[in-house]
Amino acid sequence: MFDLVAKKLFLTKGKGVHEDRLTSFEYALRDAGIAGTNLVLISSIFPPHAKLISRREGLKKILPGQILFTIYSKNQTNEPHRLCSASVGIAQPKDKTQYGYLSEYESFGQNKTQAGDYAEDIAAQMLASSLGIPFDVDKAWNEKRQQWSISGEIYNTRNITQASKGDKDGKWTTVFAAAVLLF
Repeated sequence: MFDLVAKKLFLTKGKGVHEDRLTSFEYALRDAGIAGTNLVLISSIFPPHAKLISRREGLKKILPGQILFTIYSKNQTNEPHRLCSASVGIAQPKDKTQYGYLSEYESFGQNKTQAGDYAEDIAAQMLASSLGIPFDVDKAWNEKRQQWSISGEIYNTRNITQASKGDKDGKWTTVFAAAVLLF
């Protein structure tokens, strides 16, 4: 039996600018360090027992041409100075035997912090709803501890977000953020 439950994952992001839309995406992947791979977009589960590792460590574990299962977000604009963002949010339960959630979010007009916070909110809401717990975003966040409290349990959230203003000359600008699963 082939085990397709990821043991590790890492976060990465990038930005690309080019006259051609597809090439700007390629440049964003290069900036993220994963251009030489084949990306497979998957849904948004943070596997039980999986360990979040650094981007540097993760990039060392991939090979050119490798198929990478990813949860990613991308956004593109060719409008000069238009702010765009791409974000992946993560909500992890304290109990590592349970699975968590990742969320993909892209927006226009939001900076890195706004988009990242919203992506975290989405992930936390999905986690709470999967557990059957009513969840109020405004009441569950503990700023002092920088963590979520959902029905008495502590859940850590984080995000990876790339934001940028569109190129001043109207070239395509692509922003990209991803969680990459490793087996």
